[in-house]
Amino acid sequence: MELKKTRICNKRPLQSQVRGTGGVLALSLLISGCAVGPNFNAPAAPVNSDQYSYTGKAKVTETVKANTFAGQSQKLSSGQDIPAAWWEVFHSEALDKLIRESLKHNPTLASAQAALRQAQENYNSQADSVLYPSVTGNLGAQRQHASAVSTNVPGGKVLNLYNASVNVSYSVDVFGANKRGLESVQAGVDYQRYQLEATYLTLTANVVTTAIREASLRSQLQATQEILEAQTSQLNVIEKQFTVGAIPKASLLAQRNLVAQTRASLPALQKSVDQTRNQLAVLAGKLPGDADLPEFSLDNLQLPQELPVSVPSALVRQRPDILAVESLLHQASAQVGVATANQYPQFSLTGSYGYSSTDSSKLFNNSMSFWSVGGGLVAPIFNAGALSAKRRASEAAYDQAAAQYRSTVLSAFQNVADTLRALELDAQTLKQQAEVEALAKDTLELTMKQYKLGGVSSLTLLDAKRTYQSARINLVQAQANRYADTAALFQAMGGGWWNRPELADISRTDGTTEKALPSAQ
Repeated sequence: MELKKTRICNKRPLQSQVRGTGGVLALSLLISGCAVGPNFNAPAAPVNSDQYSYTGKAKVTETVKANTFAGQSQKLSSGQDIPAAWWEVFHSEALDKLIRESLKHNPTLASAQAALRQAQENYNSQADSVLYPSVTGNLGAQRQHASAVSTNVPGGKVLNLYNASVNVSYSVDVFGANKRGLESVQAGVDYQRYQLEATYLTLTANVVTTAIREASLRSQLQATQEILEAQTSQLNVIEKQFTVGAIPKASLLAQRNLVAQTRASLPALQKSVDQTRNQLAVLAGKLPGDADLPEFSLDNLQLPQELPVSVPSALVRQRPDILAVESLLHQASAQVGVATANQYPQFSLTGSYGYSSTDSSKLFNNSMSFWSVGGGLVAPIFNAGALSAKRRASEAAYDQAAAQYRSTVLSAFQNVADTLRALELDAQTLKQQAEVEALAKDTLELTMKQYKLGGVSSLTLLDAKRTYQSARINLVQAQANRYADTAALFQAMGGGWWNRPELADISRTDGTTEKALPSAQ
């Protein structure tokens, strides 16, 4: 991403082009299109020693399988394209419907769309002003008293003056200041376009991950309630045993304490569920109290068994955050060209044609016409190094944008590497956690039998119950992590926005028909 300090111009030197009274016109015709400053080229994609690896470790093509819910093995297919509606891999109609609602009503998406429309119109405005001549018309009438000196009439004379004219002006972009400026504005439009794609990707990913979080919390809540029911039933038995003097009071108190602790964990889980649903409502562009949202549970989500993984060389063209920062880099490059062109002379052409008469009936007679053609040149002669300093400042801004670009790329590759490792290791965690939960369940059942026969103390039974409760909750969380990792991978790969049709514009508040905004392709 080295900034090449070159002048892009294929014509002969300036001095050889100026000849006689037609010099300015010849200049505009013969050296139009010359633009000083660097031409922008998109940075090359980073290359690892292994072009198919993100982590630097042996590439994993399949995760381990666990003998439990959500324990399917997942295959990672390199080079496979990302579908636009990637969330459909979970096969949840409720999730699909919620995302469609979010795309219609989310205010953050609407704001990004409005910002893109603003950038596009600003570009149109500047393009029209610099690419085409400015033409203005003038029509006027004036009544005035002229003095005797100017009219040779004693006491002066009252005159009526009528005029009609057309004026044309054009800035000849000899050294490309306008071209580079327009290039900078276009890069700003590209930035807003990719910001829209990033907003779209973030919104859809947030809806999916929030729905998965709700499903996880509901599963934890359900498991805790089932554990509480079992503990309460056991407490009833222990209370009867205590009544007949079969067990000490310490055993009764220990069971009561366990039931109380389990019951105390329910409000916190319910609070998390409610807050998650409130977040889903806001993502869908609705007030929490007005939202009619489906309830999500892990049982209603399917874990996909095949996941697409883009090769590293393609990632920089898929991630909207990388493309957005690349647009800022392009904008900074164009600003270097603007600062460079400002060190050269600026040329302009003007012309006018019209009529002027003291008699309105004779205004458009040929004898009343006038015209003028002119050219101008403004050249910096002495500015104490101010223009050079501005160019150096623009070069420093380019260096800053280049560093930001590299940082964004590194963060993106880290994001993918972390997600791939999470897919691999969380699958192993689920397998191990399933074994832990099965062993804890078997241990609890055996301990309960031994306790009934008087072979173990109530404290031993209490520890077995706590161990099983913890293992059951950890298993649910490990199952939910498999779904969350899957969603994170699709987001890290860019979300397939390049395969998506144009978005409907939801940002308009004037009641006009929704128009589609073009995608960043």
